[in-house]
Order: sequence, then structure tokens, then C-alpha cells
Amino acid sequence: MIQKADSRPIPSVFRKAMIANGGATDHSGRVAIRPIENFDLDRTIFNTLEGKLPRFLITRRIGKSVRWDSKIAEAIEQKYNEVSAKETLPPIRQDLLDFLVSECDFDVEHADGSFLDHLYFGFEYCVQHFPKSSPLVMLLHSVLGTGTNTFAMTADKIPQLQKLMKPEEWTQVSAFPSILRLLYDFPLRQTLRENAHRANDLIGIRFHRVIDNETIELSGEEFWLALNYQLVHLLDFLPVANWETHQSDTSFVLFRDLYSLLTECGKMQAQVNYEPSSGPRKVTGESHDWADFLISRIPSRLSEKLAAKSVRRFSEVIGHSMNFELSWS
Repeated sequence: MIQKADSRPIPSVFRKAMIANGGATDHSGRVAIRPIENFDLDRTIFNTLEGKLPRFLITRRIGKSVRWDSKIAEAIEQKYNEVSAKETLPPIRQDLLDFLVSECDFDVEHADGSFLDHLYFGFEYCVQHFPKSSPLVMLLHSVLGTGTNTFAMTADKIPQLQKLMKPEEWTQVSAFPSILRLLYDFPLRQTLRENAHRANDLIGIRFHRVIDNETIELSGEEFWLALNYQLVHLLDFLPVANWETHQSDTSFVLFRDLYSLLTECGKMQAQVNYEPSSGPRKVTGESHDWADFLISRIPSRLSEKLAAKSVRRFSEVIGHSMNFELSWS
């Protein structure tokens, strides 16, 4: 449930670290990671996931608790407070909050806490590290659907919501769920990679909105902005630690590729610091049994294929077309 602006959730230590540092860090050796007892996937945004293997994999990847070294947590807290003091979070329109409370349902969990925590993390991160963009987009990015066919509202309420936002904010919120799926499906990234040398020549993109399959269009400028929002969003799905072991986690694979793509195209607008880890696959401070070992050996390319198959299936179920068309000058 969306709360009032004066009762915003407190970020987890991992989220505070990302906000404090302006990006992602491998916290190996600083945390203890253990499986969550009696973890219930059906209470998360992945409750619609089908198939024993996909459900097993995602449960193993997100059903974890993180305990921080106290001195490390204190240092992160201090730096987070220093960064937060420099930029006050903007207020959110009361009529918009009222709409979210009365017309939407966000009663679902995220991989790390509530879904509300996830939404506010993106909002706060953008305030600090994506200041030329509207942070409201990240607060509302999933209001028209997630990648797993959970919907906070119905399509008939779109006119009400649209009136409560600036046109440029609505454009990004409306497009977000579709672009997320297109990125996981891989052909969009492949096409962009092949045309990275002429990134400035992109005129626009046409695709279909997830919630109602309506055709929508973004200009080239709006599209590159949308990809930056996606990169910020993916931060919240990265492994807390042991990056070398979790190279094949689907969100991590997508994050690395999108980060590389935006850098290569010269279209990185958000501040997202990221330094790839290196060295052997050594697990530090994390429970790691035989199943985790086998999962860690899944090739990244196979992980991408499985994610693409899953997202196409989700779209097929609701009659959402994954077709897109890029226009170049």
C-alpha cells in the first residue's frame, strides 16, 4: 500500500549503500547471506511464474536474508545521511497519493522487503543521482504492470492517472513495463548494439503497451532516457555480494549488458557507478549448497534465453505484442 509522503520507508543497508555511493558495489566479506526460512514465492511479484525449474531458480536467487557487519553498516549509514542531507526529497502531489491509495493495489512483496520499498528506492536514487529527470517515474514505473503480469490498476483508470502527471512523466511511466520486457527479450539490445555507432541517428521507437497492447511511440531522446531509468531500476535486483558466483543471475546479466550498451552509445545520463568484479568464483559469507553451485554454473547466455522465453510467455498470456520498430535517420 502506498503511504503518505511523510511516512516514507527506510531503505535497507544495501539500498543505502547504492544511494550513498551512486551505484553498485560487490559487498563480499561485509555481509552474511542465508536462505530465508519458509520463503513464500507466491507473496512476491514472481507469484505468477510458472514451471518448477523457473520457480526453483528464482526462489534460490531472491529468498535470502542479509546480515551486515556492524562497522560496515555504520559507515554506510553515515555516508548515506551525508548524501541525503544535500538534497531534500521532493513532495508528491496529494491527489496522486490519494489515487494510488484508493485506486491501486501494491500489496505484494519484493525481493528485498515490500514493493513499496522498491518503488521509493528508485525515487530516492533518482533525486540524488539522476537530478535532471523526474524521480516520480521510478515511483510509478510498475503501476501499469510488472514483468510477471501483476497489475496495480486496471486500464480503464489510465485517464485518471494521466491527468495527475506531467506529459513527459506519463510518457515514461506508460512505456516502462514494455521496455523492460523488450530488454529481457534480447532482440532490442542486439539491434541497438549493432547500431551503436549511429546512436545519435535514432529517431524513435514504436512498440506496444503491456497493460492494454495499445501502440505507443517514443522519440529517440525519450527512448534513451527510458533506458537510463531501466538501468537505475536494475540496481535493485543485483546480488549483494559474490558477484563472480552470480554472473548468470538474469537481472545481473541484463544490468551489465545495458550498462555497457549505454556507455558504448554515449547515452549514459544517470550516475551509476559500477566496477566489474574479477577473480575466481569464491563464495564468501554466503550459504552455498549443491543446488546453488549448479545454478552458479549456468552460462549467462542460457540464462538470457530462459528469461526471454519467460517474458515472451507472460506477454502471450495477456495478448501483449512484443513487436517493436526502431526508426533511424
